[in-house]
Amino acid sequence: MTALYLYPIWLRLWHWVNALLFLTLIVTGVSMHYSLHWLVSFDTAVPVHNTCGVLLTFSWLAFVAGNIWGGNGKHYLINIRTLPQALIAQTRYYLHGIFVAAPHPFHVSAEHKLNALQSLSYIGVMFGLMPILILSGWSFLFSTALPETLFGVGTVWIIAMVHLATSWMLALFLIVHVYIITTGETPTTNLKAMITGWHKERSSG
Repeated sequence: MTALYLYPIWLRLWHWVNALLFLTLIVTGVSMHYSLHWLVSFDTAVPVHNTCGVLLTFSWLAFVAGNIWGGNGKHYLINIRTLPQALIAQTRYYLHGIFVAAPHPFHVSAEHKLNALQSLSYIGVMFGLMPILILSGWSFLFSTALPETLFGVGTVWIIAMVHLATSWMLALFLIVHVYIITTGETPTTNLKAMITGWHKERSSG
């Protein structure tokens, strides 16, 4: 059994705070969008959603800073030369190999804790979708300062559609993320790693 310390305390704290904020945003956002007052009253959902949105902004900035100065950013570096082959192997594993106990094509190391699919998805989410979600959220907060229309379409409507579409994509990512957590050596291996900081894996051979 090998053990690698891959998740420093700042990253674990960020992860769980971010998860709490995101789940709260989902519940309050769904409640407001579909007028589910039995879930969270509108008068409560609005300030809670806005507050969590502001906190999520600072959380995302902390994540970016941590990756730049905390050393975690190296795990998001992608080898373009080997990427196509790695993506094919990882996709084949998730679609078929994992169900027939095939060996995992990727092994976690101190330099690379994310496989090719994880790297691309996390980059897309954290550096693509998250900025869009945050910017559209802030645009909602200061919508009165924006022009009424943009290219002949209501500005608030455009912001709402962008915010809603991004939210649903991130919610879908969350569902996939929770599933992938269970695909470690045991269903709880990856979850324990994000609690203790240590990734444990049975040595090959």
